[in-house]
Amino acid sequence: MAEEEPHHEEGPLPVLKWDLDLFEQITIGFRFPPEWDARYPGQNQTVADAPPGYITLFEDFFLQGNFRLPATEFLAHILHYYGFHVSQMSPPGMVRVRHFEFLCRAHDIEPIVERFRVFYQLIRNMGFYCFGNRGSAKKIFLSPPKSFHDWKQKFFFIREEVIPIAMIFRAPDVIEKEELAIPKKEDWYVKLTATPNRVFGENVQVAAQMSDQWPQDREEVLVLKFQDKD
Repeated sequence: MAEEEPHHEEGPLPVLKWDLDLFEQITIGFRFPPEWDARYPGQNQTVADAPPGYITLFEDFFLQGNFRLPATEFLAHILHYYGFHVSQMSPPGMVRVRHFEFLCRAHDIEPIVERFRVFYQLIRNMGFYCFGNRGSAKKIFLSPPKSFHDWKQKFFFIREEVIPIAMIFRAPDVIEKEELAIPKKEDWYVKLTATPNRVFGENVQVAAQMSDQWPQDREEVLVLKFQDKD
C-alpha cells in the first residue's frame, strides 16, 4: 500500500535528523536484503514523504523496540484490529507488542489481540499510538525503556511488502476507555502474570522464532534451558 500523509494533529512533523552511518548500521546489522530497498530519506523529508510502494519505519523500532523484519502475524493482527498504520505507532508501543508476543510464545500460549487487550489500553500521545497498562490487570512488563531521544526524526523508507497487510491511516479520534473483565482464573492469564519481566536480548527472540538475526557463521549455539536442563 502506498504511503499517504498520516494524520498528526499536534503540529508539523519533524524533519530527518540522524546520521547516514547509523542508517547503514541498521540495514547491515539487521541484514536487510536488497529487495527490501531500504532508503535513507533526503534532507528536509518527514515521515509522511515515503514514495509510493514504501512505508516509513523508525530506528528505535529496532534498537529499543525489539522489532524485527519480516513482521510477525501477531503484529499484523494488532495493526488490523486497532486500524492504524505502523508508521503511526511509537517505539514504546512497539516494545509492548513485541514483549507480549514473546511472553506468550515462551509459555506456549497463542498471542492474540483479545489477550493483549486484557493487559493494555490503546492511547495516543503527540499524534502517535501506544499502549498503556490496564489498571485492573497485573503488570507483565517491568522497566520498559523510557528514553527514545529524537525518535520521530530517525526514520527511513522501505518496501511495503515487509509488512504484507493492507494498512490504513487512522484519523484522530476520541479513544474510549475500555472496561474489560480480567480473566484471573484462566490458565493463560495465570501463566503470563506469574513472573513480570524485562526486555529480552536477540538470542531469546531467535529462540522464540521472532527473529532470524542469528548469523549462521556465529560460533555460539543457541541452547534453551528449563529448570537447569538443556
